[in-house]
Amino acid sequence: MLNPVKRAHAIGFSGTVSGILASAALSGLYVYDVAGIGWLLGFVAWVPWLLALSQRTSLRATLLCAYGMTVAYTATGFSWFGAAIGSYTQAGPATGVAVLLLAAPLFQPQIWVFACVRFWATRQIGLWAGGLVAIAAWVATEWLVPKMLGDTLGHGLHPSALLRQSAAWGGAAALTAALLITNECLALVLARRAQGAAAMARPLAIALGLPLLLAGTGLVALQTAPVPSGKPLRMGLVQANIVDYERLRQEKGAHAVVREVLDTHFAMSYDAVVRQHVDAVLWSETVYPTTFGHPKSADGAALDQEILGIVHAAKVPFVMGTYDLDAAGEYNAAAFVQADAGLIGMYRKTRLFPLTEAVPTWLDGPALRRWLPWTGHWLPGSGARVFPLRLADGREIPVLPLICLDDVDTSLALQGARLGAQAIVTLSNDSWFTTHPQGAKLHQAVAAFRSIETGLPQFRVTTNGYSAAIDATGAIRVEAPMGARHLVVGDLPVPVPVPTLMVRWGDWVGQASAAVVLMWALGTAWLGVARHPALVPHLELLRKRNDHSLPLNVRVFVLPPWARLVAGVLRAFARGSLLWMGAAMLLNDNLQSNTLAQIRLFATLFVAPELASWCVLWAFAARATTDRDTLVVRSGARSMRLALRDIAAVVPWRIPVPSRGVDVMLASGLRWPYALQVNDPAAFSRALAASGGPAQSAMALPHSPSRFGHPALKFVLLPTVLALVAFRLHQHIAYGSSFGEYYTFGLRAYAISFGLWWAAWFMGVVLCAAALRAAIEVASGLIAFLQPAWMVPARAVLERLGLLALYAGLPGWLALRALGG
Repeated sequence: MLNPVKRAHAIGFSGTVSGILASAALSGLYVYDVAGIGWLLGFVAWVPWLLALSQRTSLRATLLCAYGMTVAYTATGFSWFGAAIGSYTQAGPATGVAVLLLAAPLFQPQIWVFACVRFWATRQIGLWAGGLVAIAAWVATEWLVPKMLGDTLGHGLHPSALLRQSAAWGGAAALTAALLITNECLALVLARRAQGAAAMARPLAIALGLPLLLAGTGLVALQTAPVPSGKPLRMGLVQANIVDYERLRQEKGAHAVVREVLDTHFAMSYDAVVRQHVDAVLWSETVYPTTFGHPKSADGAALDQEILGIVHAAKVPFVMGTYDLDAAGEYNAAAFVQADAGLIGMYRKTRLFPLTEAVPTWLDGPALRRWLPWTGHWLPGSGARVFPLRLADGREIPVLPLICLDDVDTSLALQGARLGAQAIVTLSNDSWFTTHPQGAKLHQAVAAFRSIETGLPQFRVTTNGYSAAIDATGAIRVEAPMGARHLVVGDLPVPVPVPTLMVRWGDWVGQASAAVVLMWALGTAWLGVARHPALVPHLELLRKRNDHSLPLNVRVFVLPPWARLVAGVLRAFARGSLLWMGAAMLLNDNLQSNTLAQIRLFATLFVAPELASWCVLWAFAARATTDRDTLVVRSGARSMRLALRDIAAVVPWRIPVPSRGVDVMLASGLRWPYALQVNDPAAFSRALAASGGPAQSAMALPHSPSRFGHPALKFVLLPTVLALVAFRLHQHIAYGSSFGEYYTFGLRAYAISFGLWWAAWFMGVVLCAAALRAAIEVASGLIAFLQPAWMVPARAVLERLGLLALYAGLPGWLALRALGG
């Protein structure tokens, strides 16, 4: 019989394996969307593994549990990829799957990063905060280390028309984070079953509420989306279903294969133009298997002319997959051919598939080519480009071309949207998925997210499936089956798009997640330093030195309820207007460039109510002191006295509006009718206690303002420095020297121009400070809710990070703009 220790280890190992296998099985069903409702499993699939992971008591056991999950998840969700690679390289499907499973930690690195961060963070800052940091680590890893297939958990929610709409503001990364939060909450519910309903209530509410919130957001987005007007773009997608060019070359010869490919595409394009009356024709990736426009032989030149003749006769633009050539080498490319102008441009594929299309320079060489003869030799393109489709009816529609793996790169689609694209045209060769249609379906879902994130419709053609027309909400309007010769004719509206939040901010969820992990890491490092035995005495001495109790003598504002309400409403309106104005400037390009309009809005919505609030406050300004055993509040000749023995407690305001302050609770149980607004409630409470008043309130938060937080530095010196640099750059660009405008138009014009530049930077600094303040308050509130014990140190760190972002972020942004310009 096993002894108790070995028996416990056996049970623990069995539980770990069971958790891994259960989560892997559920994840596989989620990835493949079994029965059309498999996407629902995404909210529960990782719960068994999370429960098993929570039982690991050492980092070694945690890493083993994470390794097992990477292997199991790869096996159930992506074994088709290993089989496809094995078939392509002629190593065999079994070998391909085996290699993929061995490389599973590299294929799914976010899993073991998540597990490691979760192990440390939950032990340092608790289950709630630690779990959120671990989820941020998962998302940040996928942002920093783009995966080969670009996959993330959020892509599995594509079948849900409501949930996937959240990708417009947060990308697929936001959906991944939501899925992980829900799984963590449900795991916590199960772990707290023995503690009763009260312990399970909060995580259960979040687990149920978050998907409902995403669904509600999606419903609002769909219901409020503008109804497109104007003539749609009608495009013919030629899915010829001719695969395995290499085998066909060996059987028929290269020229015969090219002839068969072109004749098939000519016939299907004729059907699209003559019978279906399409506006443009789209052929798949590398359908023309040689360089177009740079023929390598006389036969190649003749084929080029034949294609140009077909396009000229069709009188509609063609976009086709081919190759491009220059002195540096060859490129996988998309050719844009106009009926009246011939070849007008080439887009070169930016994101090449590792090894099969391109080999890193440091790895390439004759030995590698001998061992892996199937490795590619193409060069990457230079990024997103937008080309015009000039239609027969006179319309000109700017489109963004993407080729195969380009559509898993969010940044490429966002760049194209910023360049003015009104539609995406995607060319792909998914022939290596012929026996693995689940791979082609995943590729299609990932591509559909590019339309949601950019708000652009997409025409996507593949060699043998699934070619489709995808609208701006990610809905597949029409598609071809896998493994069939099929002409897809899609009609999609192509209005001038309203930029989504993703287009404006980029993949901000990934960046924010990386910032959260960095903050946790810095906090951990700081705590490690602060707890070092050699530093503890010095820190204790410093704490005692700063903990002096001075006699009470501070400025206060003695506010009756109505005065606090009026001042609070005015200030809340003013500060809220800053956030609104910042959002309006981000969403309205005209407002960004109109300084006078900004000044009017700023003065009306912020300056006026802020000044009115200050007028109300200063009408009740006073000075608070102690006179023996009495609190004295004096304003001019008037004064109010309150015996210290009659004060039971000094309670800080829960809602710091119009600013920080305290309520005085009397020994009789009543509240003193006047609220006191003070700059530092903690210092006020401490000084009052030192004078014989009540003990310092446990709720009082220390307020240690940094010298860099002084308004004169933030709102006078900083914008002045930035304005001087920017104004000098403007003068050199517009007038050729630092004083060019002065020499040309005189001192008055020069001074007015600088004044406008300073005003613009002043408003910019204020708006950035308001956004940072809102972020700090939200983060502090979240920390106070999840981990109250960490509130004080966390807020101190957040305040300093906010100042760092203001003083380093704005100059850094200006420097990048100057260098980029």
